[in-house]
Amino acid sequence: VFICPPHTMVTSALFKRLFITTATTLLVPSRWVSSFGPQLTRITVPPAFVRPLHFNTVNVRQVSPLTTLQMSTSLEDPSSDNKRVANEARAAKLFHSTPLILSDPLTALLNSGNNTKPRNVYLKMDALQTSGSFKDRGVAHLCQTLHASGTTKLISSSGGNAGLAVATVGKALGMTVQVIVPETTKPMVLEKLRGLGASVQIHGVNWNAADVLARDLVEQDSEAEYVSPYENPLLWTGHSTLIDEIVEDLGVEGIEGATVVASVGGGGLLCGILEGLQRHSLHETTVIAAETTGAASFGTAFSKGEPVMLDAINTIATSLGALQVSDSALERAKAHIANGGSVVSGVCTDAEAIDACVKFADQHRLLVEPACGAGLAVLYSDRLRKELFNEDTN
Repeated sequence: VFICPPHTMVTSALFKRLFITTATTLLVPSRWVSSFGPQLTRITVPPAFVRPLHFNTVNVRQVSPLTTLQMSTSLEDPSSDNKRVANEARAAKLFHSTPLILSDPLTALLNSGNNTKPRNVYLKMDALQTSGSFKDRGVAHLCQTLHASGTTKLISSSGGNAGLAVATVGKALGMTVQVIVPETTKPMVLEKLRGLGASVQIHGVNWNAADVLARDLVEQDSEAEYVSPYENPLLWTGHSTLIDEIVEDLGVEGIEGATVVASVGGGGLLCGILEGLQRHSLHETTVIAAETTGAASFGTAFSKGEPVMLDAINTIATSLGALQVSDSALERAKAHIANGGSVVSGVCTDAEAIDACVKFADQHRLLVEPACGAGLAVLYSDRLRKELFNEDTN
């Protein structure tokens, strides 16, 4: 079982420092490194230190005032995998390969009710992307492509993670960034966006209203290009690199017939996961699309077999707040099923999502937002775990 990706939304500078310190200590014990210089340094990590044993080196780069660690795998070598995508964005360090960590607590929990078919639970740690979420992958591939074509200005709509990714990647590429956010956007997100140099405009009661304005502004500005939070094939291809890295770590045989759990908002990550599975011919894989009851745009549409517009968003997991999931997410889900795979909707309550966040923090010392809690609730919720994982599920 792969849960991807736990994206982190810390609530204070203190938690941010604790999170980065914990990650640094986990990957490179301080006793191994006497000092960091401004230049790029390569050090070797004993294979047994990082599971699943395929992350053997890290690059350490000193940036003031903190040290940034970037996991490095053979995916960085263009000759190592003929199925690699988003090569230019990866080479430009606009997104990073992230660790795949075996979770002992979640593995024990999943296997507690079924001793005849033991399964491992891995966490794809995309909280270690520069902006704090998997969004860097797709946004990097899209914005790198736009930048290469001569685009200098980006306009995006987002209530959180997508906007942060656009601001992060746009800044790295030297592009002007404007983000339209709904009134529900948290003050912390607004502060981060402005801190990254983005121009921020608050508009509308939900993301859909903000998105209408973003598109209108692009129509009025000949120099600007629109960056959707989830509706663009280039985004999906960028997100699909997540599957490439899992395959690199465990091999196709290690995940054939496995289950991938992902939180779903507009459906961009889901499209990317399904694209990656298709590219690696992992047709028998199960994908669980996790949502909260107040933002179940995919689950509602999936059950009816057609696109559905929700009346409103009513959830603490505001990052999942799209009134309608991408039509392509439904189409790709149906195609995956037709090819012998399975796509399952897993809908939790806000309380279950929050409870999952708390348990995850207690067990893994990482603080994640409720949108991530929806994916974690698939295992932490007794109700959902019994409903979604049975003797026939890998």
